[in-house]
Amino acid sequence: MKNEYQEFLEAKLHKGADSGFKPTFIPDKLFDFQKFTIDWSVRRGRCAMFYDCGLGKTALELTWAENIARHTNKPVLILTPLAVSAQTIREGIKFDIDCKRSSGEKVKSNIVITNYEKLCHFNWQDFSACVCDESSILKSFDGARKQEITDFMRKLPYRLLATATASPNNYIELGTSSEALGYMGYMDMLNKYFKNEQNNSCVNRRHFGEAPKWRFKGHGEIPFWRYVTSWARACRKPSDLGFSDTKFILPKLTEEKHIINAETLPEGFLFNLPAKDLREQREERKRTVKERCEKVLSLVSNVKGPSICWCNLNDEGDLLETIIPNSRQVDGGTPYEEREDIVEWFTKDECTSNKKTLISKPKVFGWGLNFQHCAHLTYFPSHSYESYYQAVRRCWRFGQKNEVKVDIVATEGERKVFENLHQKSLAADRMFANLVAEMNNSVNMEKIDMFTEKESIPKWL
Repeated sequence: MKNEYQEFLEAKLHKGADSGFKPTFIPDKLFDFQKFTIDWSVRRGRCAMFYDCGLGKTALELTWAENIARHTNKPVLILTPLAVSAQTIREGIKFDIDCKRSSGEKVKSNIVITNYEKLCHFNWQDFSACVCDESSILKSFDGARKQEITDFMRKLPYRLLATATASPNNYIELGTSSEALGYMGYMDMLNKYFKNEQNNSCVNRRHFGEAPKWRFKGHGEIPFWRYVTSWARACRKPSDLGFSDTKFILPKLTEEKHIINAETLPEGFLFNLPAKDLREQREERKRTVKERCEKVLSLVSNVKGPSICWCNLNDEGDLLETIIPNSRQVDGGTPYEEREDIVEWFTKDECTSNKKTLISKPKVFGWGLNFQHCAHLTYFPSHSYESYYQAVRRCWRFGQKNEVKVDIVATEGERKVFENLHQKSLAADRMFANLVAEMNNSVNMEKIDMFTEKESIPKWL
């Protein structure tokens, strides 16, 4: 039995608290680790799932939402990236969960699905909960979208965030997720667990041209991970939660780098020099669109089945669509209805044997979609590890039957991009390792009551 001093100490801890209830709906089709996750998340009420691509986040989101809607007798809103809502509805049908899409109009359903861009058309008072699919959209400290979502969720009693790439190279970005869930604000989190060289609380103010660099306080790292795992669960494979990986072993992934020699010289130069900084890298990227796209054409031509070509520039996508037979492009200006039509064209059954090529940018079409029928993709690299990870995981995920080949096409001046991506990959691995370690500690830790005797007041007082 806890005494008053223990209660006092526990009250000083910054950690999530159970604000949910026991789930009443858990589909039999779910895997054991997914059923465990539903039980934990519904009891928690406000939480985050940092689950890898292919581990069933959509099914978990829908099941969580159905439990909340039944308990409160009030609908739940699910926010998704563009073109993902139709896929979410198909997943709902598979699990006998009724859900409907809306652009702001009233619909009769326990679960309402819309895109982040349509959030302004909804009133938080009409819902009991909100789910953010691909919630890494919240990582921007001063982003308008992050503020809009946080404000919408602020007064909702139940909230869920789900993403595969939770701040892979910047731990302090987890503060935006904490704030959206109604726990510690990101500025409070920074000041509690981190410090910077200027010893102040400025996030975006630059000092001599450099943004402040935050690092853990001497005592802060382990308490930080314990705090995060009080409201989040991380999982890259079922064994992270203590379950078998047997059914989730992925086929081999092969990455091959292709370095292209720039044929077009910089203005005023007699020979080509490697790019040294971001400005020179961008200029080289623009100069070499033709050479790099022709290399992609040769790579795609040697593939028997479908391919996905990920690009960064509009000129790259336009040229690839022109030179690659039987290809379609999704760019920023592609209407919503046409995006869904292209997804259906690319994913229908006969596509697994036909040579079809989907062309898009990771930031436009690299989130949430399932393309397990495709086992080949090309990629023009950028400094965003998250974009690369998500782009690859559209194909290399649970349900993929074949080995996946990734052809990375770059110029000599972009070698530093590879180095940067590698460092960010290591940072992501460290983050997940820490999350999983502290998560398991919190699950297995036994409370020991060291204060068994009631305090007594000395006679001389």
